[in-house]
Amino acid sequence: MISEGSYVYIAVPFDPDSTDNYIRKRSDYGNMPDDYNIDSIDRRQILKGTAAAGLIGLAGCSGDGGDGSDGSDGSDGSDGSDGSDGDDGMDGDDGSDGSDGSDGGDSESRLSWHAGGTGGTYFPLSNEFKTIVDANTDFTLNVQSTGASVENVGSLADGSADFALIQNDIASFAKNGTGIDAFQDNAIENLQGVATLYPETITLVTLAESDISSVSDLSGATINTGDLGSGTQVNAQQILESLGISDYNEQNAGFSQASEQLANGDIDAAFVVGGWPVGAIEELANTNDVEIVPIAGDNREAVKADASWFANDTIPGGTYSGVEEDVETVAVQAMIATNAEVPADTVETVTAAIFDNLDELTIKTDFITVDSAQDGMSIELHEGAAAYFDA
Repeated sequence: MISEGSYVYIAVPFDPDSTDNYIRKRSDYGNMPDDYNIDSIDRRQILKGTAAAGLIGLAGCSGDGGDGSDGSDGSDGSDGSDGSDGDDGMDGDDGSDGSDGSDGGDSESRLSWHAGGTGGTYFPLSNEFKTIVDANTDFTLNVQSTGASVENVGSLADGSADFALIQNDIASFAKNGTGIDAFQDNAIENLQGVATLYPETITLVTLAESDISSVSDLSGATINTGDLGSGTQVNAQQILESLGISDYNEQNAGFSQASEQLANGDIDAAFVVGGWPVGAIEELANTNDVEIVPIAGDNREAVKADASWFANDTIPGGTYSGVEEDVETVAVQAMIATNAEVPADTVETVTAAIFDNLDELTIKTDFITVDSAQDGMSIELHEGAAAYFDA
C-alpha cells in the first residue's frame, strides 16, 4: 500500500480479467484510463472488490488504508472546482488536509469525518457540521469526500475515520456481518451509532426524451447504479433484483458524473440516493428535461417485501425543475456513525455541538432533530452519544 498525501493507492498483483486487482487512485475516478471498461464488471465481483478495498484495514493494513476505496460522488472534479472546498476551509484554512498538520493544531484535536461525494447531500451537510463543531468545541473536523456508506464503514473499521455518514441499512449489514458480500461473515464489531438524520430518498432519474417511465422499462438499459461500494449501488442492485431486472449494462460513477453521462447520452438512467433536492439532479434539471421514474404500486411493495429497511417516500412536485407532480419512491435513513475506539467524551462533545446548534444548519432542517435522532437507529449506540441523548 502506498500513501500519497491524503490519497491512498492499493498495489496488488495485476490480473487483466479482474477489476478487484486494479491499481487505482481511490479518491478519484477521473484518473482511470480511458480504456478501462467498467461495463464488463460482474455485479457480484463489485461487492467482493469492495470487501477487499473498503475493508482493507481488517486485513492488517494500518491507519490510512480505508481512506477512500472507490472514488467519490464528485470524483470527476466537476463539483470541486466551484469553490465549495474553499468555502468550508477543508482544503486550506484549518490545515486538516496538510500532511504535517502544521496549520491544524495538535493531532489529538483533529478528527477525521468521512462524508460522501460532492454531488450528493453527505458532503455539504458534513461541512455544515464541521463549521458548527469547529466553532463550538476544541476539535477540528477534517471532512473528506468519499464513495459513501460501504467505503465509510471500512474507514471506521480500521480507524482512519472517527466519524462518518452512512445509511442505516448498510450499518446493520456491517454490524451483523450479513446482507451483502462486503460484510458477509465479516462483522464490523467496533461500528457504533451516534444519530439518525433524515430519509435518504432513492431517486431514479432519466431524461424526459427516453422511453423509461417505470422501473420495468430498465430491462436492456444502461444504468448508473452509483459508485462502486457505495450505499447507492447496494440499494440500486437490491431494487433491480427484487423486480427481476438482470439484463442491464451497469455503469459506476458518482452523482455528478452520472448527471454528465445522462446529459451526454452515455447512459439511459441513474440511481441517486440522498436527501432531496440532490444538487447534481438540480443542475441536470436546470439544463435538460428530466423525468423522475416512480417506484410505486406493486413495484414498491415488492421492493419493501424483499428489504424491510426501505420505507415509503415521496419526492414533492417542484423539487426539480420541470417535474411538477409528486413522485412516489422508497427511502432509507442517513445516520452518523463512529467506532468504539473514539473516546466517549469526544463523541459526546461532538454530538452536543451538532444537536445543540441545529438552528445553524441549512440542509435537511425539517428532519434533523433531537427528538428523532434515534428513529431507525439500526446498531448499538456509542456510549458518548448515549450520554448526550439520555441526559
